[in-house]
Amino acid sequence: MAEREVEHRRVVVETPTARREYEQAETVRSPERSGVSGGVLAAVVVGIIALAAIVILFVMNRQQTDEALANQQQPATTIVQQPAQQPPVIVQQPATTTTQPAPIIVNNPPASGGSAPATGNGDSAIQTAIDKKLNDDPTLSTLGITATVINGKVTLMGVVKSEALKAQVERAVRNIKGVTSIDNQISVG
Repeated sequence: MAEREVEHRRVVVETPTARREYEQAETVRSPERSGVSGGVLAAVVVGIIALAAIVILFVMNRQQTDEALANQQQPATTIVQQPAQQPPVIVQQPATTTTQPAPIIVNNPPASGGSAPATGNGDSAIQTAIDKKLNDDPTLSTLGITATVINGKVTLMGVVKSEALKAQVERAVRNIKGVTSIDNQISVG
């Protein structure tokens, strides 16, 4: 309901012949102050918009963080799969006489020294020279490249980080005396 307020006024009317006084009473109605003012309503609307913006930014940031974590986890799996974890390669040399020599087991060459046992034939000498060449070079010794020799043909296996390293390994092996051909199966990854 509206509030009622009575306003009293005293009015004096003077004319040249008379002076009159009378009282006026006037009822003034003012509306009730119920409900929310415009300022409070504006503050609530601004607060809701700000809260919605924060929630949207939080959700978008969380999605980007999840994607970044997924991208970071993928390279980690390739790092775990190093050539050093490959099983040893067993190579059997073809028989040149009626007795066949024992198979040569080639593991990834160790970083310090270490070479295949020399049996006196040409392939063993080439194998020894390749192992020595790869182990003596500081760049190539850390790659874990496996080389096998059969009748002067060298097969290279392993994983390197670039095409340049792959070519460098092949050049180093090609310069060894007795190597007739190279089957370069080194992967770039």
